[in-house]
Amino acid sequence: MAIEYFVVESPEERGKQAYEEVANDVLLDHDLVRIVQKIHIFVDPGVPLFVAVGTTHPIGSLIRVRDAADVNVDEDGRAILSVGDEGYLAPMLKALWERYGKEHVDQPDRFSVLVSVPAGEDPRGIEEIVIADPEEGVYKDLVYALQIIAPEGFKVRRQYHKEGVFYYVASEDTLPVEVVETVVAEQLKKIGVVL
Repeated sequence: MAIEYFVVESPEERGKQAYEEVANDVLLDHDLVRIVQKIHIFVDPGVPLFVAVGTTHPIGSLIRVRDAADVNVDEDGRAILSVGDEGYLAPMLKALWERYGKEHVDQPDRFSVLVSVPAGEDPRGIEEIVIADPEEGVYKDLVYALQIIAPEGFKVRRQYHKEGVFYYVASEDTLPVEVVETVVAEQLKKIGVVL
């Protein structure tokens, strides 16, 4: 998938062209061109203000224990997880420790995890525990990329993402909430989004 809408707007034509090149290069370098669906960047160094709004392609569903491990139940009622995807082992252990406590989660080897669940709880319910949200990782990469694209010194910033819509606002000066909301709403309207 490619970016369907990519516009950079600035009162300075030379600055507009420079930011188009920078934004294009940064999005390519960070492999975000397949994630970002629409992006509209407004840069006005005179204010000073940098606003990027956009949408992302559907990123994928939440990763659950069942996506990374097979869950069986032993004769003692413990859940036995056979890890199939080690890439999710660390977040899976973290989720299990948070839910059951470290004293109830045992990892005898790198491909097995034993979990003692509280009495009355179905050990197979572990399959539905969320261990990763792909959107969070993509959002962090996107914010990092926008920080690189934004003008040097624009350290005051606000950012948002939810359900495939994002914005990033940066300035050298304080950004009152009502100003951010107004500016972001105007820019989002240009890509057909209303928050």
